Amino acid sequence: MAFTAKDVQTLRQSTGAGMMDAKKALEANDGDFEAAKQWLREKGLAASSNRGDRENTQGLVALEIRDVDGKSVGAIVKLKSETDFVAGSDQFKQEAATLATLVAEKGEAAVAERATILDDLKIVLKENIELGTVARIEAAPGNVLGSYLHIQGGRGVNAVLVEMSGATDDLAHDVAVHIGFARPKYLSRDSVPADVLDRERATLEALSRNEGKPEAALPKIVEGRINGFYKDVALLEQPYAKDDKQSIKQFIGSATIVNFAQVEIG
Repeated sequence: MAFTAKDVQTLRQSTGAGMMDAKKALEANDGDFEAAKQWLREKGLAASSNRGDRENTQGLVALEIRDVDGKSVGAIVKLKSETDFVAGSDQFKQEAATLATLVAEKGEAAVAERATILDDLKIVLKENIELGTVARIEAAPGNVLGSYLHIQGGRGVNAVLVEMSGATDDLAHDVAVHIGFARPKYLSRDSVPADVLDRERATLEALSRNEGKPEAALPKIVEGRINGFYKDVALLEQPYAKDDKQSIKQFIGSATIVNFAQVEIG
């Protein structure tokens, strides 16, 4: 019984098997769809359809910086797995590196080119493998791109990219290391969304009132605590990790932080 590429795709969707395994199943059973499904089950190749429900909080982050058409481009890709054992395997690490290179060269949407490969990887490694956060920064002409990758157990777990103008490579690297440690959510106090700030202000006001602070003093107390909030979440406001007597804004001097990205496992 003959079968088509559409039959292979239908079998893949029905069983969760990889493309090549689905094709082999149909070949081995003369195109008989139900027999092919049973063949995959018996071979243990149809189990991945149930893996999507399994927690995949492990994995790794891959970081790539390269010259693309004369521009410095950085990419970070998170590839998720169920266990650190699989995350540390050569095949898993190679796929993450391939994805990061692809994103650097072609853009974030290019990961779609590896969709079939990722499906097959679920079968080979027998885990719920899934693409996580993808980030890409293309530095403007004259700007520098700093990076930091924290390695743990032989795999990247915390990756940072930062674009700066008027900075040296060393300065950009130092800022990237700080970001890796301090985990800012925003670049500056002005970039904190209004709704986030409103919720934080309301929370701090309720906290201060519950602590028995005088009602008349609440506005001043809340503003003081808002400044502390900025130091937690806004990169330029944060105390520099290697010298907390100065903020990042003071540390970088006349240089400017244009953009940054941080991706972590966990």
